[in-house]
Amino acid sequence: MSDNKLIVGCEEWCSLSTIGIPAIKARVDSGAKTSSIHAYNIKQFSRLGQAWVSFEMNPLQNDGKISIPCELPIIDRRIIKSSNGEKEKRFVVKATMGLGDHSWEIELTLTNRDSMGYRMLLGREALSGRALVDPSLSFCQRSYDDHEIATLYQRNEPAQSGLKIGVLASNPALYSNQRIIEAGEMRGHQIEFLNVKQCYMKLDAASPAVLYRGGKSLNDLDAIIPRIKPAMTFYGCALIRQFTNLGIFSLNDANSIRQSRDKLLSLQSLFTGGIDIPTTGFADSPQETEELITLVGGAPLIVKLLEGTQGKGVVLAETKKAAESVIGAFKSLKANFLVQEFIKEAQGKDLRLFVINNRVVSTIERSAAPGEFRANLHRGGSAKKVTPTAEEKQVAIKAAKLFGLSVAGVDIIRSQRGPLLLEVNSSPGLEGVESATGKDIASMMIQAIEKKLKWSPED
Repeated sequence: MSDNKLIVGCEEWCSLSTIGIPAIKARVDSGAKTSSIHAYNIKQFSRLGQAWVSFEMNPLQNDGKISIPCELPIIDRRIIKSSNGEKEKRFVVKATMGLGDHSWEIELTLTNRDSMGYRMLLGREALSGRALVDPSLSFCQRSYDDHEIATLYQRNEPAQSGLKIGVLASNPALYSNQRIIEAGEMRGHQIEFLNVKQCYMKLDAASPAVLYRGGKSLNDLDAIIPRIKPAMTFYGCALIRQFTNLGIFSLNDANSIRQSRDKLLSLQSLFTGGIDIPTTGFADSPQETEELITLVGGAPLIVKLLEGTQGKGVVLAETKKAAESVIGAFKSLKANFLVQEFIKEAQGKDLRLFVINNRVVSTIERSAAPGEFRANLHRGGSAKKVTPTAEEKQVAIKAAKLFGLSVAGVDIIRSQRGPLLLEVNSSPGLEGVESATGKDIASMMIQAIEKKLKWSPED
């Protein structure tokens, strides 16, 4: 009987035709009961009432550029104890394995093997009754050199008809992120959503890198579109700097984003740049409360947390007593805040001018919901298309240039003394402006990258 069995060594080249893997190096371990393959971005879904799993894998060790998307039915979920004693609940799938001139179906568990020396572990259940293991040998059934492996995987590399662009953000379900991905694909580019938290960096003079969960290299991207939420500003900007250091274009750079996110610094930059803003007061001492109120013209006034976003941490104090109470509360929390004059004639409205490459491409007027005020436009407000004045356009473009932003949402309020700039947003949302104006802002953002990288559809 043994004459009919395959002789395999401690490592062998296998294929997994079911999921399009022509060659994967496996460690043969008769001490392990089950077999496993490297998998990341593992997600369960339903297909025709059956449980399936999707995942990605890099079949070649230390090569994150080749990534294979896979989908298979789930046959089980099992608790697997690894060689280091840790237990993990894994999906179990079936795939056809090729070994030499033979092939048969085996069970595989899915796990991240990025830290292991092999992308596949071949256990005794897969070999039982079919093979004998000689641990002193290697590659008894088939061996490949680098050229053969490169040839095998050429068919899996996507056609380079367009640019490779990453959308660096936190939530793939957001309207803005979905629209950018859709617009990029429509223009023939390869667009990938990159979760900020799942990216990590290798800081090294010889081989610096940005890597994604599972060890996938992102060094081959042409550009990134940062959509960093405020809570991730520090780490997101560190990632953007790493990308730009690798020669990867970022639609907005890290320094521009950080400057626009710092409310006090941004206001200081605006007025030193000759751009009018509402009168604003800032102090550290609680004893300066009355002076701050007087400084901005008294009540009503706005009290605004420096860390607040989308209207959160912004309070309208309608009386001096209310202002003193809010300021006292913020002081007791040791929170940094601004006190800003209230522009009554704005009537709860502001303008959002969308600037791309130093051009105002669209403008909407946002109105607060009944009972709210301008700072709470994000909570139940409405938006409509408007035509900005030449002066308002000039202010918006000047502000975007001041911060060095290729894409910006510039918020302006109309006052008796002319347009006053409130804020410059480095990751402006697209839903409101696209819905109100019917303009394809997402495609304009993609075109801005194409222009910078000198790409055209004929390339």
